Amino acid sequence: MLKRILPLVLASLWVATAHADEADIKKAMEAKLGTKVESVTKSGYLGLYEVYADGNILYTDEKMTAFIAGGQLIDGKTLKNVTEERTRKLTAIKFSELPFDRAIKQVRGDGKRVLATFEDPNCGYCKRLAKDLQKLDNVTVYTFLLPILSEDSLKKSKQIWCSADRAKAWNDWMIDGRAPAGKDDCDTSAVLKNQEFGRRLNINGTPTIFFADGERIPGAIPLAKIEQKLGQLK
Repeated sequence: MLKRILPLVLASLWVATAHADEADIKKAMEAKLGTKVESVTKSGYLGLYEVYADGNILYTDEKMTAFIAGGQLIDGKTLKNVTEERTRKLTAIKFSELPFDRAIKQVRGDGKRVLATFEDPNCGYCKRLAKDLQKLDNVTVYTFLLPILSEDSLKKSKQIWCSADRAKAWNDWMIDGRAPAGKDDCDTSAVLKNQEFGRRLNINGTPTIFFADGERIPGAIPLAKIEQKLGQLK
């Protein structure tokens, strides 16, 4: 009987100790960083702990004698980018909870495949992405105006939002370079709310893409990769 119970007891003690260590590190890191730490987990490499805070991953040892910040943890056997993979998981969202009423909606073909983008009208990479997305078929694209680059970005976003045909105004500017010329004095609270929502999601750059499974991709990735990801979600 004892032989059967002892391994279970030892296992439960190990788990409790592990959680205690992570909890202690979390508390100490919050005090050191002066910000909320979302999670602390063992990385599985070199005795390091993964610390996730403010949308970023950093690593430390159990005594917090040193920190690795801004670097990438690479698996020595597979050469897999562990930090990148963990970042995608930790920054994922619940796609259905996006505020779609505050987005410009474009449907092509049957519209069954879906993705959402957060974009600034003065972002060069966003313009490249806008041109690429025109080549997608059977897709619904939700574009959230996120003016973060300049006051002109905010003005253009409001003008586009106030347009009778928002999708046309957006494409005219992003693809053809025809600046919006309409008024910006309609109810533009959606744009301001998007700015606040972007801060809550720690969106620090545009474009930022979200797929139906909640995965976040920062930056303008090649169209082939977008097609590949959409194909995996069928």
